[in-house]
Amino acid sequence: MEILWFCLVAFMLTMYVIFDGFDLGAGAIHLFVAKNDNERRQVLNTIGPVWDGNEVWLIAAGGTLYFAFPALYASSFSGFYLPLMMMLWLLILRGIAIEFRNHLNSNVWVPFWDVTFAIASTLLAVFLGAALGNVVRGVPLDGDGRFFEPLWTTFQPFGQTGVLDWYTITVGVTALCALALHGSLWVALKTEGLVHARTRRAARIAWWAALFTTGMITVFTLRLQPLILANLGARPWGLIFPVAAVVGLIGIWLFQARGDDLKAFLSSCAYLFGMMTSAAFGVYPYVLPSSIDAQPGMTLYDAAAAPYGLKVGLVWWTIGMALVAVYFVFVYRRFSGKVTGEEAGY
Repeated sequence: MEILWFCLVAFMLTMYVIFDGFDLGAGAIHLFVAKNDNERRQVLNTIGPVWDGNEVWLIAAGGTLYFAFPALYASSFSGFYLPLMMMLWLLILRGIAIEFRNHLNSNVWVPFWDVTFAIASTLLAVFLGAALGNVVRGVPLDGDGRFFEPLWTTFQPFGQTGVLDWYTITVGVTALCALALHGSLWVALKTEGLVHARTRRAARIAWWAALFTTGMITVFTLRLQPLILANLGARPWGLIFPVAAVVGLIGIWLFQARGDDLKAFLSSCAYLFGMMTSAAFGVYPYVLPSSIDAQPGMTLYDAAAAPYGLKVGLVWWTIGMALVAVYFVFVYRRFSGKVTGEEAGY
């Protein structure tokens, strides 16, 4: 049962990255691909009907984590308190920027919120990547399974680490490149004209950046976290996850060259799915590896709730996810097709 819930939490976080990832990517690139107010509203209209629903995956993943792995929830939310508060404010600023920009027709008001949206989206992508880098690298757990990390210490990824070091920053930059690529492909899928042409060019640039940074963090991760190679040696079938990421990257390039925006975007989904599941598989059975040699880290069995609660919770989780699936099918079918800047709302 503990393994099942580990997979479910990993699945929900992966869905958040795939769905809200193109929102973040669209925000990071929109000042570069949209040159006037009409074009910026066109970019915002590609995510306007779905961005808040996409963030449900993050809330649901947090709730599932609290229910299934309460020890992990308590340890991580206290240890990462400062960066989590920063991420919360960035999420708030993104939502405010999207909803407030058209409340006043001003030469100061609208550009201010456009810049706020771009900065918050960019920083949030980097912070989410750095958070994943912390989990893969490990945290300085004490004997009671607790830790606290300042924003930085020596910028070294071992010993008494901070949230930011050269490894986690590299993972954050990789996340930004990957989500900028994902967002570019989404905007290209949903738009026409000049915005469509610019986002396709942005996607080609982001593809090379994602390819380079993905290769770089793969090398760094294999050197810093020996657990990954140990897991691959014990369970060779796990190679399917990094292979999915590689196939996704190749698919993006091929379908972009053919002008097939839908298949290029779906390939990007496969790339992000492969990256996230590779990380989960790599640290298994740990949910918080330790960066201190003397401490073993927190396993999913250490952090899990009682078996009876996990069984009952699975019933309610299934019902909740069924409702979420129906909602997402309805919304994405209802707002399918191309968008324009003249549409009401953003």
